Amino acid sequence: MATRRALLAQHGSKIFFQNPCASHACRELMEMVLSFLCKRYPQHFSLSSDQILFHNHLLSTTTRLLQSDPLQVVFDNVPEDYAIMMRNETDGLYYLRAAIVCSSVGWYASQHRDAPLKSIHTHVPEYESKMAFSMDRWFSKLSTETPVSRCSWGLEDWEAFHTSPDSSSGKWTRSAFKGREDEVTVGDIKLRCDAQTLRRMPVSGAVVFNFKAIFWELEELREEKYVPRLLAKVLREGKKELIGYKCEEHVRQVAMRACEQWAEEQAEKGWVPREWEVGTLEESPFFLGWEGKWRGEQGF
Repeated sequence: MATRRALLAQHGSKIFFQNPCASHACRELMEMVLSFLCKRYPQHFSLSSDQILFHNHLLSTTTRLLQSDPLQVVFDNVPEDYAIMMRNETDGLYYLRAAIVCSSVGWYASQHRDAPLKSIHTHVPEYESKMAFSMDRWFSKLSTETPVSRCSWGLEDWEAFHTSPDSSSGKWTRSAFKGREDEVTVGDIKLRCDAQTLRRMPVSGAVVFNFKAIFWELEELREEKYVPRLLAKVLREGKKELIGYKCEEHVRQVAMRACEQWAEEQAEKGWVPREWEVGTLEESPFFLGWEGKWRGEQGF
């Protein structure tokens, strides 16, 4: 939360904005999020009997909901990003009307303010040619009963939570090792996963995109059965433009060599058959033995 507050103080409307037309959607989002928090974690969050005070017992704060900006309430209590897309009655397309986005890499939320879905994804490889039309159509058909969750991943040579072009020069460097890429080791590489959900709110009809960036040391994959071999194949044989979007070339080289080494170790230990035909894991999105590892990390 402290990192997010510092980013807001530094970047302001570049990462936090809302159009007047989205005010009702922002209030609906706030009510939906706070209701979930109180029901899911009643020991940490609660509402007063008249529903006008929200108590965050983790932060020891109380928010007067009737006197507070709804989107600001969400920002102050939930360390996740939100973007609200609303349908334009003229062309039927969905436009970005409000956003809290602290974890962007290579862009600011304000760059896409009032932009349609298609324009927001111009930097995504093959979006224009293969996904734009179907995504516009899918947005129009998304129902309130069918929220969607997914995970996007990438590899970075530092914990790149927020890194965007300089507002004056427009210059941007993704790597923390610019000019000394050969110094990067596997210990520097982080696996960044963006846990994402997409849902339509029932009253306003707005579509809310929610995501949170989570980082792991790449070296954690060493003990995850089948995963190093699978990732090595993706990095070695994946489409150049897609892999270039997920990581820079020097990161790809270091990560690929490490994964190939770990894959060989797993084969020698008998964890993975050498004749295994690399493909989607049967327990996807989990790997064999994930629960034991998870329980060990949780301490029970």
